[in-house]
Amino acid sequence: QVQLVESGGGLVQAGGSLRLSCAASGRTLSRYHIGWFRQAPGKEREFVAAIFMNGLTTLYGNPVKGRFTISRDNVRNTVYLQMNSLKPEDTAVYYCAADPSTWSDHENEYDYWGRGTQVTVSS
Repeated sequence: QVQLVESGGGLVQAGGSLRLSCAASGRTLSRYHIGWFRQAPGKEREFVAAIFMNGLTTLYGNPVKGRFTISRDNVRNTVYLQMNSLKPEDTAVYYCAADPSTWSDHENEYDYWGRGTQVTVSS
């Protein structure tokens, strides 16, 4: 099975940018669809973005459309989430998830998850 590790989180001021990475080990990432989700304190986990295994199709949650970009480098076994124009409401733990057969904005469709990386946006 694939193991996922997120990195790149941190503290940033509103309007700033961060790039998150989701690195895979154990299996070739190109065999998996990848999703990014986030969870803020006291809130349910929320869909952020997803990318098809070949990288040609992407999907975004409404709150991040036009500001976030998901991409993948299957040679480096890594998926990225470029986050621009960050807002305080983007503050959350960000998780990447993988699934070999389902490309979805529903967290229940993903079989493998990383432990998350904290993103904090100050106003």
